[in-house]
Amino acid sequence: MRIEKYLADTGWGSRKDIKQLLAQKIVTINDLVCSKGGTQVTPGSDRVAVGGQVVPYQRYHYYLLNKPAGILSATEDARHQTVIDWLGEGYQHLDLFPVGRLDIDTTGLLLLTNNGQLAHQLLSPKKKVNKTYTATIRGLVDETDIAAFAEGLDLGDFISLPADLTVLSQDVDQGTSQIQIIIQEGKFHQVKRMFQAVGKEVLSLHRLAMGPLRLESDLAHGQWRSLTEQEAQALEPYGYVAE
Repeated sequence: MRIEKYLADTGWGSRKDIKQLLAQKIVTINDLVCSKGGTQVTPGSDRVAVGGQVVPYQRYHYYLLNKPAGILSATEDARHQTVIDWLGEGYQHLDLFPVGRLDIDTTGLLLLTNNGQLAHQLLSPKKKVNKTYTATIRGLVDETDIAAFAEGLDLGDFISLPADLTVLSQDVDQGTSQIQIIIQEGKFHQVKRMFQAVGKEVLSLHRLAMGPLRLESDLAHGQWRSLTEQEAQALEPYGYVAE
């Protein structure tokens, strides 16, 4: 592996950034200064350091984002800020992508990674991974709606899988309901379309959990962080790889 790729994979910046590090002669391989691009390095065998700081090899990266409204669940877009843009320039070179998508006005849990196998496992319908949302609904959700969601709704182009719908609270004067819904799909505008099918409207939507990952109070709106050890272990059955 070229030293440039090694350092890029481990988060040391763009190709231009790494070229500057080499020119500054602060990169070492097995305690010998490396200033030449294209130098070969073997992950797990060679000892790479930058400015005296040892750099363990890390191929895959995982970040949990509490997505704010107004940004796209995409890697790039000509008109709107994306979740990758939201992370800042220091993350652009990691080839991250969102696992699934949240609508531009939907908030909440979004996993960003460059591990394609993990993403496939979490999104595969065969895996039946639960996705938990809370929402504000225009309309008073009743037992008829709960039963319809549990049965599966005909949305025209497909029939939704059974969903677990729970009413958390209602404001009769305002005619609104606070609900929680657990689905195992993630089709375009699915939750919004499901409520439209029973004559109601989603006013706000927030994803609380996806599979074993759950949004906790330590991650404020718009913030992101690396996975905890417990979260990483919980994702191992889905293809989590540490390196």
